[in-house]
Amino acid sequence: MINEIWETQRYLVISGLIFLLATGMFIVMTQVDSTQILGINRWIKPTKFASSAAIFLFTVAVYLFYLQGFGQSKNIIAWGTIVIMFAEVALIVMQSGRGVTSHFNTSNVFDGAVFSAMGLMILTNTFLIAYLAYLYFVSDLNLPSAVVWGMRLGLIVFLLGSIQGGYMSAQPGHAVGVADGGNGLPFLNWSTNGGDLRVAHFLGLHAFQIIPLFAVLLTTLSVNYSTAVTCGFAVAYFIGFSAVFFQSLNGQPLLRGL
Repeated sequence: MINEIWETQRYLVISGLIFLLATGMFIVMTQVDSTQILGINRWIKPTKFASSAAIFLFTVAVYLFYLQGFGQSKNIIAWGTIVIMFAEVALIVMQSGRGVTSHFNTSNVFDGAVFSAMGLMILTNTFLIAYLAYLYFVSDLNLPSAVVWGMRLGLIVFLLGSIQGGYMSAQPGHAVGVADGGNGLPFLNWSTNGGDLRVAHFLGLHAFQIIPLFAVLLTTLSVNYSTAVTCGFAVAYFIGFSAVFFQSLNGQPLLRGL
């Protein structure tokens, strides 16, 4: 399967590998450059976004691999996501290199334009994934029913996470009840003093991988009623995603005081 994905979705895989290499480079940068932005090493954010872009592009490659036909649509989705991920991470790296924040930064015309451009790109990416979700609901897929529904529901929760991300972008920051920055969980930097909208955003976006992988596990173990169990897991995942979102809106951290 890996060889076939390489043959049919080569550019997505290559792009994902480039982002993995970039992740390693940024990790090194965190060790040699101690410059901080909002109390956090300035290369942490590029590290997080490069690794996220790698996982995202690998996942899109798998989704497109199992989608039969729709050649032109698949090319649009593939190249659209590739270009957007490279542009998004490039802007984040640029802003980190300048020693300023990339998100929620409207302190001047240039930084505001960068933030707006990032928002527009992610909105476009959301439309591309929405189109992929549509194709997954109208296509016949040569996969076990549980996996098919895991992928479909994973796409839906991903889109809900994207909508929540749009809400977050419309706020003055990602923290609720406290200022952005300050004490946070290791690497993730989610606030341990107040609410943090990034937690729900993270959970929503990674439903793209987690729900289908749960379905694959059920299928591998030959669990009875695996499709129903997968759907139940997706509903529970959505409830958890929603609970964390409302917890953040109430100014409560996921984990306090670590």
